[in-house]
Amino acid sequence: MVCLVIKQGGPAALPEWKALFARLMPRLAVRDWDDPTVDPAHVDYALVWKPEPGRLAKMVNLKAILSAAVGVDHITCDPTWPKNVPLIRMGGEEPVMQMEDYVLWAVFSILRDAATWRVGQQDKVWTRQTGPARTSAEMKVGVMGLGSLGAPVAMRLARAGFQVSGWARHAKTLEGVTCYAGTKGLSGFLHACDTLVCLLPETPETTGMVTYDVLAQLRKPAGLINVGRGPLVVEADLLRALNDGTLHTAVLDVFDKEPLPASSPLWTHPRVIITPHAAADSSRPARAAYVASVIEALEQGKDVPLRYDPAKGY
Repeated sequence: MVCLVIKQGGPAALPEWKALFARLMPRLAVRDWDDPTVDPAHVDYALVWKPEPGRLAKMVNLKAILSAAVGVDHITCDPTWPKNVPLIRMGGEEPVMQMEDYVLWAVFSILRDAATWRVGQQDKVWTRQTGPARTSAEMKVGVMGLGSLGAPVAMRLARAGFQVSGWARHAKTLEGVTCYAGTKGLSGFLHACDTLVCLLPETPETTGMVTYDVLAQLRKPAGLINVGRGPLVVEADLLRALNDGTLHTAVLDVFDKEPLPASSPLWTHPRVIITPHAAADSSRPARAAYVASVIEALEQGKDVPLRYDPAKGY
């Protein structure tokens, strides 16, 4: 038997996990992360969300660590995590489709100035659109980060009729998307779009990347959608840009501190739409199907996508 321990959803979720994997991969022995009868040396795979520091290091025969989320910083923040073990990010079709849908909703919310309508509803004021009307064909959307989520998001926006640009560290070619790359291409990319979608991973290079100067280079009226990581955006610069009109609207799903503190001025800002880190949140069946496919591939000695690269930080 191949042993998989799970830390996602707590003990109450274990019966569902077991039922799912019994159908998907019957030879998999599924155990709870905190099951005292499990010998750490006998664990082959670990599916985890925010594992306690030091626990993974005790599983000396791990074949792979599977993140229960697209991001892996909740694992790599543990200095003792076994870096010789493959670390695989959550994937599959469901989180990609969820992210595409969320970004489409966010872009249309900026296009139709939903923030103004929301304030009008709260104040019981019949507020019509204050700026000049635009259509999707006139809106220039830039996707910063063209990885496993960013690339399909950019192409989905293009199919929806938006003018789409994309930026990545290295050159990419995507259907319907004008692509820019590297430091030299960043300014041209920013000047080409009025709405910026942040889908970069959090690395030392990307932390604090979206500053006031970056936002000031966007076409007007400028919008920001952050569905990558909170630390990508300098919050003080974001508020400054919103308050002085450099930025018209921000749709934010991720934040420096989560849950977002009640004292944050973002909660009550009239030009900000907040969602609780919910852009892409795979269902348990979708996670199980993806994990089973990864374990099956690894057991057969095959390479798997979405493997964390320490040199890149994602």
